[in-house]
Amino acid sequence: MPVVSISMPADLIERLDALTAEHDYTGRSEVVREGVRTLLGEFENDRLEGRELAGIVSVLYDFGTQSVERRLTQLRHDHEEHVASTLHGHVDDYCLELFVLEADLETISQFVGRVRSTEDVQTVDYSLLALDSVGQLRDVTSSS
Repeated sequence: MPVVSISMPADLIERLDALTAEHDYTGRSEVVREGVRTLLGEFENDRLEGRELAGIVSVLYDFGTQSVERRLTQLRHDHEEHVASTLHGHVDDYCLELFVLEADLETISQFVGRVRSTEDVQTVDYSLLALDSVGQLRDVTSSS
């Protein structure tokens, strides 16, 4: 198996090591492989392909991080035809930005990917609902 070297902050490594020990993984590599497989498969849901979706994307970042605020504003403008609404709030020492999108799976996937790649973003979560089946709970997909 090829070896891949990655960099991450010390606190993230500590959390990774704790998760590895707590869940009896054989090592960091096994946890990282599982995480990558999960991330890659996240938007490969055939049930949602070609369907109009409502997506809620939540973004948490440190209060006052202007670079993140600028990036999220730019993303909102870049996707204005798909962003139905946004909400900005404060939770503890963090900013919480919520985006409501109406788009297909590929567009929402691209949006989430661009948010996740934004430096200094702490967490990104999303939830999807196929609009052609509102009321049928089996079509709700959640992930973080």
